[in-house]
Amino acid sequence: MNVMAKAEKKISSAFIYFFGSFGGILFGYDIGVMTGALPFLQADWHLENAASLVGWITSAVMFGAIFGGALAGQLSDKFGRRKMILMSAIVFMVFSVLSGVSPDMGEASAYYLIIVRMLLGLAVGAASALVPAYMSEMAPAKARGRLSGLNQTMIVSGMLLSYVVDFLLKDLPGEWAWRLMLGLAAVPALILFLGVLRLPESPRFLLRKGDEAQARKVLSYIRKNPADIDQELASIKETAKEERQANQKTSWSTLFSGKYRYLVITGVGVAAFQQFQGANAIFYYIPLIVQKATGQAASSNLMWPIVQGVILVIGSLVYMWIADKFNRRTLLMVGGAVMGLSFILPAVINWMMPNMNPMTIVVFLCIYVAFYSFTWAPLTWVLVGEIFPLAIRGRASGLASSFNWIGSWLVGLIFPIMTASMPQEAVFAIFGIICILGVIFVKTCVPETRGHTLEEIEEQGTNRGRVKASNPEN
Repeated sequence: MNVMAKAEKKISSAFIYFFGSFGGILFGYDIGVMTGALPFLQADWHLENAASLVGWITSAVMFGAIFGGALAGQLSDKFGRRKMILMSAIVFMVFSVLSGVSPDMGEASAYYLIIVRMLLGLAVGAASALVPAYMSEMAPAKARGRLSGLNQTMIVSGMLLSYVVDFLLKDLPGEWAWRLMLGLAAVPALILFLGVLRLPESPRFLLRKGDEAQARKVLSYIRKNPADIDQELASIKETAKEERQANQKTSWSTLFSGKYRYLVITGVGVAAFQQFQGANAIFYYIPLIVQKATGQAASSNLMWPIVQGVILVIGSLVYMWIADKFNRRTLLMVGGAVMGLSFILPAVINWMMPNMNPMTIVVFLCIYVAFYSFTWAPLTWVLVGEIFPLAIRGRASGLASSFNWIGSWLVGLIFPIMTASMPQEAVFAIFGIICILGVIFVKTCVPETRGHTLEEIEEQGTNRGRVKASNPEN
């Protein structure tokens, strides 16, 4: 026991934050890998004219993630964030390998791959819910935006990694190329599993389960000042005491009670808008977008995903630099406005100048990605991780993640169908309008959370929720 205790004491805060956010690598790799694999898969299985089937293969992971996020959020309240992240890594490894060894059985192959990728999506959705919750509960209030932003840096690094892998494997025979692209996702899943084996459980979860000694030990790894540890423990215990006195039994209906409804609508709304704004249409289909704009084969356009990936990584680093210097609401509104204009302007220019350079739309997509990368992309998960009260955090984070994945699934599914029936500029203009609606939602519904402890956010949000419940006309 003493040997184990000494080993635990060697865990550094850097190790905890790195592997605590490493689940984003899985999330990002699987978002990006199909971008390069799809052109080869289409050619190998003769799916060039099967827009709906291509949409389902691409979006199957997101469909599974809808349920994975909700399930993991609920189970993490019972078993802990750490154990559920470990389980997610195992599921991810298994179904990544099964994706890469898909049998060649004609049209049945496509349905096999869709089912396997749906099951893989359970792990992707779980990671998207668990990592922000874990990171927000480990990070101090003054650095929570920056440290929670590590999740986004991991996500976009995973995307860039998948784009580079796709590019390096593109000269292999078509069948081997896409199989290796999909199967290699098991490697970061194995790294995550080995790293998380050494991670401690969240101190808030431990205290909720009555293990104050272990919660104090975990906080000692990541807080330098003993007075801060005592203050944080006291704050968490006070919140837990109020919950016990209220004798609350958290259920799905609890999320929409007058006390919590406001915060749940806020968190779920931001998560849904992030996807319905259309970012993943770019990330999943950029080679096909360039092909439609220029006429060049999609398989020869695999450098464009790398360009997008580099922009995303740089943007995530910019966010970590500015995260705790600007209000969350300000960044979301500025980012959403520029993103909306980046989608709408190509349609306007094309209407005024029908002979515009077809690459103009790709330039505007790069501007969109740049602003998305340091605003909506990281801040969605920061808000989801910090805005929900402890009593409902697991379930509410899971619900927000599920709505996020519903948007991602629908965008991935319908984008190839939409672009087959209307100009690309018109499709992106629709997404641009949704971006503007997202700005309005932030302006009217989202509270400012920068610099507040999780307990302060809970108190402010639930008080506002009570006011709204007692004055519904307001």
